[in-house]
Amino acid sequence: MQYGKMDHMMRRKPSAKVGSQGMTHAQLAFEDELGWIFRAQPTEDFGIDAQAEIVDGEDVRGRLLALQVKSGTSWFDEPTPGGWWFRPKTDHVQYWLNHSLPVAVVLYHPETKLCHWQLVNRDTLVETSTGKWKILVPGTQIVDENSRVPLSEAAEGDPYVLRIRELRLAKPWMEMLADGTRLLVDMEEWSNKSSGRGSISIGIDHENGGDPEELVTWQFLPGPRSYADAVAGLFAWADLDVHEETYDDAEYNMYEEECSIRDEGDQFFLESFDDWRRERVAKGIRPYTNISGEVDCFRLELFLNDLGKSFLIVDEFATKGARQLTSEP
Repeated sequence: MQYGKMDHMMRRKPSAKVGSQGMTHAQLAFEDELGWIFRAQPTEDFGIDAQAEIVDGEDVRGRLLALQVKSGTSWFDEPTPGGWWFRPKTDHVQYWLNHSLPVAVVLYHPETKLCHWQLVNRDTLVETSTGKWKILVPGTQIVDENSRVPLSEAAEGDPYVLRIRELRLAKPWMEMLADGTRLLVDMEEWSNKSSGRGSISIGIDHENGGDPEELVTWQFLPGPRSYADAVAGLFAWADLDVHEETYDDAEYNMYEEECSIRDEGDQFFLESFDDWRRERVAKGIRPYTNISGEVDCFRLELFLNDLGKSFLIVDEFATKGARQLTSEP
């Protein structure tokens, strides 16, 4: 049988490839050149593509930059002395100026393989005669070691502001928990690495026995602290406990391996599961398995605590000016 020419084959647009290259090179620049943590953001087009978290040695202190990453030679079509003009969407400008994080534009040039950056603020924004905006992205501002100090300073803030920023960034997850969605935190810790390098992801537990639906993943560098100690500081707005279903199955398998013997087809246990497990439960947050003696795996569940509940009430008032009335007991 002969087939005619297929006119409706799926094709990848060149712009999609260039965009992917831009994100990859931006991530390499922030992670390899600066040693910072780079987190790609969800695909909704709100004008923020990623976050960069500043790492000072092994110290990760919650200082973040929001990034708009643009890739391709077309973004360099308007040269000006010292760099290039970047013309953002008007709605993006308003969103950036009201964002809880400092925002930087990153332009990736596919020919030079360089990422140029500029902060977005009222000093760098220039209003045009048509009421729109443009930003000068300097050719000398490349994401490399020379940009460490200015980008770090841009992410600085007093502790109060930083804590409020962290709560505002976590608001979507708080709202999901408040609506009854079960959120899980999966962590992988390289137990033999002095830096504790590993990864953390947040996902939705659909309670169907499958893996969580991943929402976001990032690299984590707790330094000499254990993940169990460090993770609590990442989610001040929630309480964490081991994911019951995962740990029930995994620890019962461990129990069988450690405490059972077989004799002529019969299985005997040296102690009860409850007695064996009591010591493990007392440890609280703990890995449920280890991969090849190298990677400890944790799966925790988030529970909205009093701070998270209170923040949602305060945020509702700050956003809409409406006070939630509560009945007296």
